Amino acid sequence: MTNNFSRRQLLLGGLMLAGTGALAACGGNNAPAASGSSSSAGPYPTPRNLAQPAVRKKLTARPMSIDIGGIEAQTWGYSADTGEPAIETTVGDVLQVDITNDLPESTSIHWHGIALHHAADGVPGMTQSPIEPGETFRYLFETPHGGTYFYHSHSGLQLDRGLHAPLIVRDPEDADDQDVEWTIVLDDWVDGIDGSTPEDQLHMLTGMGMGDHGDMDMGDHGGMDMGGDGGMMAHGTPDPALGGDAGDVMYPHYLINGRIPRAHRTFHARPGDKARLRFINAGGDTIFKVALGGHRLTVTHVDGFPVRPRDIESFYLSMGERVDVEVVLGDGAFPLTALAAGKDDRAFAVVRTSGGRVPAPETTFPELNAAGTFLTSFEPADRALVPEGKPDREVSIDLSGQMMPYEWGILTDGQSSPGTVREGQRLRMIMRNRTMMPHPMHIHGHTWSLPGSGGLRKDTVLLLHGETVIADLIANNPGEWAFHCHNAYHMETGMMSSLRYE
Repeated sequence: MTNNFSRRQLLLGGLMLAGTGALAACGGNNAPAASGSSSSAGPYPTPRNLAQPAVRKKLTARPMSIDIGGIEAQTWGYSADTGEPAIETTVGDVLQVDITNDLPESTSIHWHGIALHHAADGVPGMTQSPIEPGETFRYLFETPHGGTYFYHSHSGLQLDRGLHAPLIVRDPEDADDQDVEWTIVLDDWVDGIDGSTPEDQLHMLTGMGMGDHGDMDMGDHGGMDMGGDGGMMAHGTPDPALGGDAGDVMYPHYLINGRIPRAHRTFHARPGDKARLRFINAGGDTIFKVALGGHRLTVTHVDGFPVRPRDIESFYLSMGERVDVEVVLGDGAFPLTALAAGKDDRAFAVVRTSGGRVPAPETTFPELNAAGTFLTSFEPADRALVPEGKPDREVSIDLSGQMMPYEWGILTDGQSSPGTVREGQRLRMIMRNRTMMPHPMHIHGHTWSLPGSGGLRKDTVLLLHGETVIADLIANNPGEWAFHCHNAYHMETGMMSSLRYE
């Protein structure tokens, strides 16, 4: 890669503003540490060199105003002491992050996809006490695996307010022959639009306060109109490829790196450049179908781990999933489109390598019309394989729920209690989706190995309506670990459990 460091850093620095409160981060406010604030959550196995962090970051979670493309939104987000809240480390680095809470309620940070020690996982009531307003908390952990990750609040619906940012862990074993690299954050946005919040959406979904909005107009989307631009209830929106209803909330806006389609981001390169694109779905309720006009994409990593490269035209990315692709860029200006599955809307950006007409956001093209590829269809690269073996224990996981009343749940062997495992065991989780909706299921502190996909490593697995997925887990990280749907509204209404070591 020519001029590798400076060019890559320039691109990442400009593009990691994400679809989040990170947009306003350059005007950061760093409050002093609160009296009695904690630097850990108690005793835990300490990784090597924990006392000498290689990367230090100070963050503040706070209210802020952001511009998503000519639209100002009052929201919550992260500001940082070093400009962008995006974080970059290398495999084996120890990361130290001090987070100060300037919000009017408690918060936390979960390091999505990172296999870290229990006390740093960021789940209030399970791995730590909530970070109360005015307090500062220190997260300290090693980043053991390379890949594309992100961090976000694990408190209420704060993720859907924009409390998230990319976390990139560089892997020395990865090929370093790209000319450009872009981190691309997909998001759905309602917070601060006409005064609406994610909590308002949940209020509507659970059936409370419907009278406040008068007659409910089903609208063009078959949803329930909230009025204005503040979003609407999708009430189960069908998407044929997803085999059921695709989502619950019709967001007023869908973003790529914090911008709406009519004020889109443009990614600049040269004809013939080899680009690496790191995609993150940080949305609260939206599965995206992604394609780049005029190009086939070579998938190289899924949820951070390398896979056997395969060329595809488009792919589905559910909430919490990440995927890395490589592409040799043509000559011109090309649409980068992320369809909001089942919601008749899209996020949009442009990849430009030369002059030419900028494609319109509503542009359609063959790659976008092609059947989307699901990430569970890939096979792991040899260096990502987990040794094969028979499970020591099996648990049956049933995903349950309904729209009316709006309630979701997880049953483990028929019970609502957490699943259990012993250290060193190979646990087989047989997950069955008994509902009419897709659910991206996420495990903390571990990655699954999927026998049905040749042992593919994943921490977030999309289960379609009626689908059964078998996922193996090596119990090598003691503690109690959250296990939940990464649809923020499903998790908030009951689709969250845990895996507890005996």
